Amino acid sequence: MTTTLRPTEPLQRTADGSRSRHYAVCVNSRPVGTLHLATHPVFGPAVAQVLDLRVDEPDRGRGRGTVAALAAEEVARSWNCRRIETTVPAGRQEVLRLAAALGYVERNRNMAKTLPELPPPLPGGSGGRRMTEAEFGPWLAQAEERYAHTVVERGATPQEARAKAERDHAALLPEGIATPDVLLSVLEHDGEKVGTLWLAQRSDGAYVYDVEVAPGHRGRGHGRSLMLLAEADSIAAGATRIGLNVFAGNTAALRLYESLGYEPTQHHLYKQLL
Repeated sequence: MTTTLRPTEPLQRTADGSRSRHYAVCVNSRPVGTLHLATHPVFGPAVAQVLDLRVDEPDRGRGRGTVAALAAEEVARSWNCRRIETTVPAGRQEVLRLAAALGYVERNRNMAKTLPELPPPLPGGSGGRRMTEAEFGPWLAQAEERYAHTVVERGATPQEARAKAERDHAALLPEGIATPDVLLSVLEHDGEKVGTLWLAQRSDGAYVYDVEVAPGHRGRGHGRSLMLLAEADSIAAGATRIGLNVFAGNTAALRLYESLGYEPTQHHLYKQLL
């Protein structure tokens, strides 16, 4: 039997070069599933995304998904894409195994935890305070630089990464430290500044956008203290859940979050197209 993709709509194109198309996954012309392929809304037409791939229950376990995923890569290559990405919900181990077998690599994951009723105490000598206006400018420049670096690692040019970093920070912090539902904090230990925290309250709970231990103070447990501060501030704001993003190569951060009870909610994967 032959598994193929059959378009179910005309190719959708916009003036900026983005593309999108829905397909039926077919076996000898018989529909057995669906696939939605599009170019990336941020990184542009050179990066494709598998937004949805489903195989009907009676046809699972027969390699239909594998062939459909490979066919999606061929479509992406015909669109001149250099990379293809997809997101897998946590708990879908069979999908993660398939993606790994096809050469996909995890880039980052979203994690979350249910907050306790009482705020956790900080270690002795440590305490948090709000960031000042004088501290905000230098912090923002450093935060944008760190963010731009991660975007470059995802395949963007330095110019694209810088523009995205500035655009995203402007959208998330339109009023600086006075932005509603945002807390920018400084962690001090024995009176010395040792780290910073960017925490926001969203409709789905609290979210840690950025946590940074100052150079020269790393490896001393201040990262854990910053996360405890994030939990305490979230509970004080009425949140019952807190989430974050961690890149796959940041092993120390991943282990810290796991030790604090965070669990994956989504895995974000990519594959370079030759």
